[in-house]
Amino acid sequence: MTDVTPNEPNPNEQQPDKDVADWVTGDEPATGPQLSYLHTLAREAGEDVPGKLTKAEASQLIDRLQQASPRTAAPQGSVPATPADGAATRPGDTESP
Repeated sequence: MTDVTPNEPNPNEQQPDKDVADWVTGDEPATGPQLSYLHTLAREAGEDVPGKLTKAEASQLIDRLQQASPRTAAPQGSVPATPADGAATRPGDTESP
């Protein structure tokens, strides 16, 4: 058996990306942390956040605004980093595959 430290990804664990359309809780209202982060990103982008977003809609909007923001967008040609511990990548992303 191979020892894996907490900060190393376990090669035996699969962490597939799950489409937000397949989220069981995607139709629930957006979480407080999602909305807070969305408002920050939207303010930086000069956009407004629509009211009454679902978790799935908020996640999609976060993705779009992150790509548009010079502060959070990955430099061209680079691969975005993923958390080594498998934690959610954005506030409010608690959906597990």
